This record gives sequence, C-alpha cells and structure tokens, in this order.
Amino acid sequence: MSDSVLSIDDVHLSFPIFRGEVHALNRVTLEIKRGEIVGVVGESGSGKSVTAMLAMRLLPEGSYHIHSGRVNLLGEDILNASEKQMRQWRGARVAMIFQEPMTALNPTRRIGKQMTEVIRQHQSLSRDAAKQKAISLLEEMQIPDAKEVMSRYPFELSGGMRQRVMIALAFSCEPELIIADEPTTALDVTVQLQVLRLLKHKARASGTSVLFISHDMAVVSQLCDRVYVMYAGSVIESGETQTLIHHPVHPYSIGLLKCAPEQGEPREMLPAIPGTVPNLTRLPTGCAFRERCFAAGTKCTQTPALMPAGSDERQVACWYPQREAHHV
Repeated sequence: MSDSVLSIDDVHLSFPIFRGEVHALNRVTLEIKRGEIVGVVGESGSGKSVTAMLAMRLLPEGSYHIHSGRVNLLGEDILNASEKQMRQWRGARVAMIFQEPMTALNPTRRIGKQMTEVIRQHQSLSRDAAKQKAISLLEEMQIPDAKEVMSRYPFELSGGMRQRVMIALAFSCEPELIIADEPTTALDVTVQLQVLRLLKHKARASGTSVLFISHDMAVVSQLCDRVYVMYAGSVIESGETQTLIHHPVHPYSIGLLKCAPEQGEPREMLPAIPGTVPNLTRLPTGCAFRERCFAAGTKCTQTPALMPAGSDERQVACWYPQREAHHV
C-alpha cells in the first residue's frame, strides 16, 4: 500500500477569460502521507483554495484547463476519473470542511436529517444506526445535548457549533483524507482554538490525513506537521512546520512571518511586504516574487525550481535563500 494519500505533481492550471487566461496554479507539487496533517499557507490569490478544490475535482467542469501535471488521490488518477467515480469517493474516501458552514449546510433541513443522509449514502446502516452514529460524532465534538441539536436547524446554532457539526459530518464516513479550507476564519480566537484542538484530536485518533488551508501561520503552527507556502500559484517553500516557521529561508516566507501581529511591538505599525501580488494573467518572467523581494539578484529573471535546502526535508524555490540569516 502506498504511503501517499494525495500527490499533486507539477500541475499547471488556468481559468480561461476574455482574451487571456488566469494562471491559478503554476507547476504545483505537494504530497500528503497517511496520518499527516499538512498545511498550505499564503496570501489571498496564491492558489490555496484552487489546489483544495482540484484535489476533490470540485471546480466546475469546463471552467478550467490543465496544461500539465497529475493528481493522484488514494491511488486513483482523479483528473481522468468519471464524475460518477468522484461522487462515490467524495465523502466516503475524501471529505471537505468548508470555510463557512452556513453556506455548506442546508438552512432548511435539520442537522440530524443532513447527517444521517450523508452517513447512509456511503455506509450500509439503518436509519436508527445512522442516527446513533451522528449523535456519537456530535458528542465527540463536545457538543452538549447532541440529541437535541440533531433536531435543530443550522441557523439556530452559533458559528462555532456549526463548524463542529461540519467537522463531525466530514468524519462521519471515516474518510482517509479531509480537506479543510480555512475552517476557522469566521470564528473568534477562543472558539478557533477549541475547534482546531477537536479537529487535530479526531484526526490523530482516527489516523485520518488532513490538508489544512490557511492564510494564518499561527493557526498552521498549532495544527500541522508540515507546511507548504504558496505565492502567485506556486509552492515557494515547504518543510517541517516548526523549522519553517522559526527559520524560514525564502524571502517571501520571511516577510509573511514578520507581518504576523504576534511579531509586532505595542503602538508600532506592523511591517508589510512592499508592492502587490502580480497579475496572474500576465506573470512576470523569472521569479514571480522578485519585484517585491529584498534579496533579488541577477538570477531572478530565471524561474527557480523547488529544490532541497539543507539536511532536512526542506525545499525552496529561490536563487538566494537566506539560510540562517533570519530567525523569526
């Protein structure tokens, strides 16, 4: 049995627009192994959510074009799989936790009805057995009065409770991979921490792999084993989470971490990365970050490949990696 749950290899994806294309993913390569919790982090527009949606083939058919690359999910080539096959795999083998549960849950149907239907869709259980499993999952998510919550509608629950329902729903059919697309963004810090702990505990207990999408390095540091940093549709640095967070080597990773609120001083402006993200319809030649980079040099007019950096599993796409010069 392969140790890889999800493997994205050298994928170049674009969205056709009037007189051009938006190059959303540019030769993206990443891997998640069994039992791993892996983070993907970057600014808005970096390609994080497109990567997540592609991994489940949830992008609308005909809306995008794959120029190159492969996506292998649990031993299956999903780019060439039929939609019927994908419907069988979604939920049962791979599940998703969306950013906003109020749009993911049906507001006109009770929580219990939605959960039992999903469970029975993928498992041969009676209605009563599916109901008991749903209640048990809600209790694992530390939802008080789980039986009573089963009879409620989504709008009757708080944001934190709705997100716990979404996590319970994702684990309901015992998938091998869960993709969480910024699931705590809309929550306050205290509730966010509670939800992250529940997600991590359940994933570890069940051996489920997790692909966690976030723009927040602090959140990733609490949850993930490894992290991929994306910029302008490309992976620019990857490695073990604590190593990358405390010793980033790509100038973009360094800048991203220095902009974090916890790095700031009282009554002082937070530092910012100068410039703006490049237009994905007209990407600059060479390194996409070079016009904003403090370390840019003559080689940056050529596109750097993602290469090993150091003795650990770190990889970086940079001609001038900073090595030990910056500790965050």
